[in-house]
Amino acid sequence: MAITNKSIKLLWSNAAGICSFSGCAEKLSVEQAAGVAPYTLGEMAHIKGNKPGSNRYDQSQSSTERDSYENLILLCPTHHTLIDKEENEAEYPVDLLLEMKNQHESFISNRLGVEKFENTDQLKDKISIYMSENHQAWNQYGPLSDNARRNPNNDQVHALWTSARLSTIIPNNREVVKILQENRELFSKLEQRIISKFIMHVESYEAWVNDDIPYQAVLRFPTDFEELVFGEEDASTQR
Repeated sequence: MAITNKSIKLLWSNAAGICSFSGCAEKLSVEQAAGVAPYTLGEMAHIKGNKPGSNRYDQSQSSTERDSYENLILLCPTHHTLIDKEENEAEYPVDLLLEMKNQHESFISNRLGVEKFENTDQLKDKISIYMSENHQAWNQYGPLSDNARRNPNNDQVHALWTSARLSTIIPNNREVVKILQENRELFSKLEQRIISKFIMHVESYEAWVNDDIPYQAVLRFPTDFEELVFGEEDASTQR
């Protein structure tokens, strides 16, 4: 049994492409991954070892359980090596690694808390940061980028785009949705429709990335949301 694409995607997106080892927070960014195979910069470590003799191996686990998302933690190469050294097994038991993973993913999920804004200008300024990062990832790695056009059907370019979606676009989309949900009362009735379309886009996009729905079921990105955040003139420069 091998690690499935779904487990890979869940692990990378829930960790936001950041090492889950306590106190590390190294961004396992796609910019640094040029010239290497996909996902090798960030390493998907087994919490319970994947073979007899490895640290924390549990013979009662099935092969499916062993390679599941629940038994994996995203780490930088340094900390993956650290937890798997034989002499460190007692220092990094299963419960500690599970706690690290849960704390890190909870931090990623809740890092905005219940951020409230006094007006839409402040809110849009905050959202524009995440949207600009997503736009840059699309421009640099997306299917219409110069990289993709120069290297059609290139597995490495595709892997970089997959990594960008998991470590940048999906986590940023989640942040934007939380901001909107906490501050919807600031928008007018007509703007509420635009916000709802964007939220539906985000939910369907993530479901597609996680292989839960086909691409045809993804609600396309609503350009009127971009205009709402940046203004019509500025939004045109984002495309």
